[in-house]
Amino acid sequence: MFNKILIANRGEIAIRIIRACRELGISTVAVYSEADKTALHAQIADEAICIGPAPSKDSYLNTKALLAACEVTGAQAIHPGFGFLSENSSFVRLCDKCGIKFIGPSADAMDAMGDKANAKQSMIKAGVPVVPGSDGIVESYEQTEVIAERIGYPVMVKASAGGGGRGIRLAEKPSELESAVIAAKQEAMSCFGNDDIYLEKFIVNPRHVEIQILADEQGNTIYLGERDCSLQRRHQKVLEESPSPIMTPDLRRRMGEAAVRAAKACGYANAGTAEFLVDKDLNFYFMEMNARIQVEHPVTEMVTGIDLLKAQINIAAGLPLEYSQSDIELNGHVIECRVNAEDPAHGFRPCPGKIKSIHMPGGFGVRIDTAVYQGYEIPPYYDSMIAKVLVKGRDRKEAIQKMKVALGEFLIEGITTNIDFQLELLRDEDVENGNVDIEFLNRKKFG
Repeated sequence: MFNKILIANRGEIAIRIIRACRELGISTVAVYSEADKTALHAQIADEAICIGPAPSKDSYLNTKALLAACEVTGAQAIHPGFGFLSENSSFVRLCDKCGIKFIGPSADAMDAMGDKANAKQSMIKAGVPVVPGSDGIVESYEQTEVIAERIGYPVMVKASAGGGGRGIRLAEKPSELESAVIAAKQEAMSCFGNDDIYLEKFIVNPRHVEIQILADEQGNTIYLGERDCSLQRRHQKVLEESPSPIMTPDLRRRMGEAAVRAAKACGYANAGTAEFLVDKDLNFYFMEMNARIQVEHPVTEMVTGIDLLKAQINIAAGLPLEYSQSDIELNGHVIECRVNAEDPAHGFRPCPGKIKSIHMPGGFGVRIDTAVYQGYEIPPYYDSMIAKVLVKGRDRKEAIQKMKVALGEFLIEGITTNIDFQLELLRDEDVENGNVDIEFLNRKKFG
């Protein structure tokens, strides 16, 4: 087991990793930018090192500074959290070269899943259902026309190196295809330095359901149920829950087994998430594998009772999984709401600033993951999420009511948040009945 781990992240996920390390008796090293000098993770870690100016490219994405911090402190491993360098295979290889253990999958596994077009081919070989589309990267516009005609409109033009909803455009008819291709390629080049694209059939009004997996370095892989992430705004998740309102035992088993095959197809080890689209007939299609811990990982932790962060660390240390598939049970119903410093009334624009006062909810079955505190100045340079509120009820109805109570108690002064927006969402009849899909928030106006 490691003696010391460096956390290459910030915010609530850095706090979460510090707590998991402490439970395992491991010392922690926090890194922080100049803008994060007063951040909670920099204050509560055993050691803290400033790694650069406020912009992410000069600090949290500064690989040389991170590796130098490991050398100075004697950290044996790096936990990347999510975002930043968590899915950067080049950084994984640098860690390997420097003798630092990266707590996550190998660079080869990351590459296999990171290129969406190649990953699709691997999934087809592994017998994992995929959305009909092009066989790999589309080389020319003429080829996109042929493929789109073959699979039928509407079609999605997607960046092969994409993620986070970037490099994606919809063409509902032939006259829209050319502009969709141009826009997707331009955004892909700007965001990822790679303008390769592929085509997929657009599945009308699907749900977004993801399967959490754990895989050790001995070849054991299990799935830990699902999370329904269908409530999204501009491809960004707003609310997550488990179990999914549409799930049946047979569907869960088939999706879970498909996720395990997906992981094994690329030699995956550590925590990962297989993301699927599920249509109205309960057919499911593989989208991608997220090669990292997810923002919404606490949903699975609460519904299964398994600490995913500690599992990640144990796997990276070479230990076999503590659980077999037969040990995994889902108990109750869990909902997570993301609390962001943003203004829903003005296009959800970020609202950084100083928190003058704060009161966070609590009680039976309530969990808050956050790194903010009274007097904290939220910097304008990073993601606007400031807290995750999770509740667990005996069933979905109780969980929704418990979340309404929790959000009603969550009081923040000094900044604008989306708490009222989340409450409005939970009071909607369709949301209460589970009648939603990934386009629901784009069709129905809230806030």
